Order: sequence, then C-alpha cells, then structure tokens
Amino acid sequence: MDNHDAVITGIGLISCLGEGVDAHWAALNAFQPVVDATSFPGFPVHPMAPLTLDKQISKREQRQMEPWQRFGTYAAGAALDAAGIKGNAALLSRMHMIVAAGGGERDYAADEAIMTGLPKAADPDGFLNEHLLSDLRPTLFLAQLSNLLAGNISLVHGVIGSSRTFMGEESSGADAVRIACARIAAGQGDCFLVGGSYNAQRADTLAIYEMGHTLWHDGFAGVWERQARGGGMIQGSQGCFLVIESRAHADARGAAKLARIRSVATDRSTRRPGEATANARQQLAALQGTYDPASIAVISGASGVAAPTTEESAFLRELGLPVRATGNAIGHGMEPSFVTNLAIAAAAVANGTLFPPLEATEQPMTGPLKDMLVTSWGHWRGEALAHVSSV
Repeated sequence: MDNHDAVITGIGLISCLGEGVDAHWAALNAFQPVVDATSFPGFPVHPMAPLTLDKQISKREQRQMEPWQRFGTYAAGAALDAAGIKGNAALLSRMHMIVAAGGGERDYAADEAIMTGLPKAADPDGFLNEHLLSDLRPTLFLAQLSNLLAGNISLVHGVIGSSRTFMGEESSGADAVRIACARIAAGQGDCFLVGGSYNAQRADTLAIYEMGHTLWHDGFAGVWERQARGGGMIQGSQGCFLVIESRAHADARGAAKLARIRSVATDRSTRRPGEATANARQQLAALQGTYDPASIAVISGASGVAAPTTEESAFLRELGLPVRATGNAIGHGMEPSFVTNLAIAAAAVANGTLFPPLEATEQPMTGPLKDMLVTSWGHWRGEALAHVSSV
C-alpha cells in the first residue's frame, strides 16, 4: 500500500433511482426502469428523483440556480456529508475541486423573444445587440457559464481551495477524475471534490442531440438491445460528486475508505472503425497483472448510440467478463456519467458483489467481487478506462 493511493471516502449520488449509494444499490439489485416517456413526446428520459433540496441548499440560494446547478450542488453537499467533511472549515479551505459541466441552461423566454422579433426588425444587427445586452443576466451567454456550478458549490458548501471546470461531454468527467488522482500520486494535493451534473429534462439539449441523430425514440429499450435497432441514447438526469483523498490523508483523519481508484486512462480518437477499440486495448494492457480475472467485472458507460456501442460490445465480449451497462438504469448523463459509474463501481467492490444483470444479454456473477473496470466510450468522442478495487 502507498500513502499516495487515491481512495474514495465520500459519494454524493442522485438520479432517477433516488438519492445516495444505498438507494442506488437497492434499486440496481431489484431493477425496474424509471422512464418519463410523456414530457418530451418521442424522447424518453430518465428523470431526476424528487429531492428535498433544503437539506443541502437554502431556499435563497436555490432561487439563483437552474436545475443542473441544484443537482450538482446537492450532490456535492451529500458527498461532503458522507466523507465527514461538511462544515470543517479548515479542511474545506484547502480542498481542491474539479468539476465536469456543460454550457448550462438557456433562458427560453429570451430565446423566444429574439427569434420572434429578429425576422421583423428593421435593423436586425442592432435588434440582436440590444436584446443580448438587456435581456440576458450577466451569468448568461445565451447559456449559463459552465463554471457557475463550481462557484455555487464554493458559496454554499465552503470548498475554497483550487477550482477547475472541464467541458467536453463524457471526456470531461473522465479527465476530472484522472487529474485528481494524478495530483494525489504526485503529492500535489491530498483531498479533492470531483464530479458534475446533467439535466436531461431540457428541450434544448434534446433538440441538439436529435440534430446529431443520437437519440432513441421508441420507448424504453436496453442499451445493448438498442444497438441492434438503429441505436440511440436515452438521456438521464444525474448529479454525482466523489471525495477522493490520498490514503495517508484519509487515515490521518480516520475516514472510512470505500474503494481505491487504482488507475484512470483517457484518450481520444477520430472514431474511424477500430480506433476506439485500439485505444481501449492499450488502456487495458497497462492493467495486466493488477487484478484477478476471476473476481473482476465491468461497469460500461455505453450510451446506446449504434457505432460506438457496437464496437464497445465486441471489445467487451473479448474480455469474457460480466458486464453491466448502467445506462439501462440511470440513462446516459454526459458530463457526470463517468463519475457516476465510478460511484456505482465503488459501491460494488465495497459490497464485494455485483448486482444482477440489467439486460437479458448480460451475464450473472456469483463469485466474490474485488475489482471493477469502468469504461466510458463517449457517444461521439473520448475513450476512458478506470480500475477500481477494494481497499
């Protein structure tokens, strides 16, 4: 064991399955899909479970946040609670934060006014400048600034060490974790809050991904089933933050260690046939000899989009390991999806067992579980692989 091992000491997790690791573990072991197929006709989503936001965010602070910020700020507070850090000003003052976030929510009323008035304006350029200056809040550039989530976490929970915000869909979450673990290994920090949030219940993002022909339309269907029927994502609202510490730091404060993040590798290809597989094989090769094949399984972040999901499915079949595609249960959460799957993997190794298959083609696992591989093949770009083990 190394004092610079990266260990998970707190998890804040919210999704359609509820709030907290225990609620997710119970739901995954008695899986029933939670899908909203009516709010956005033609586009099923996994909605966020009802939350009592006051537990983590005051009503005054809630008013200045849109749903994606509330999800993330709430999950961050839950992670700090779980790690026993909430309210510890001395520790929070030097705690580092790395957030994965998209562009945030749009002001639909301003969008509508501009789109309605612009074609009729005598001076379209002047009309547009006037309304951009007068109709938008300072925190908007038509969409909210991505680093607002980190700012609100700092304000609400007092995390005031260094702060970084990464954009880049699935890859942003994977790199957020990778960099936190690398800094711990290099002795450049010993306590990090890492995560992100995504609101899938938004007409504008559904429209954007539909224009890219990446959404699934035909009610609920499993991730692996969808790839054979044209493919597509069912997006899911998620918020997930992890408290990641060095082993020495966790031991010094007597914190319970849930799991160890042994490695995180990230890469990016142009997605010509076979390129993502080549990256995944290189990432896996670096792990040879670090786990027992008889006690390891895979958490897949497959989105359901046909090309990458088909290629990942073929790669995973080569491994011959039990696989669980969590997109069946919680949908595809974009920026926080990798962090969410790390949280689920940590829960699995902490319990020493794998939850039952989420789809008919997935294989059961009856033996003990000591290690998990976590994959993230982004719906368009980005390949990541993590190795999570029991402590």
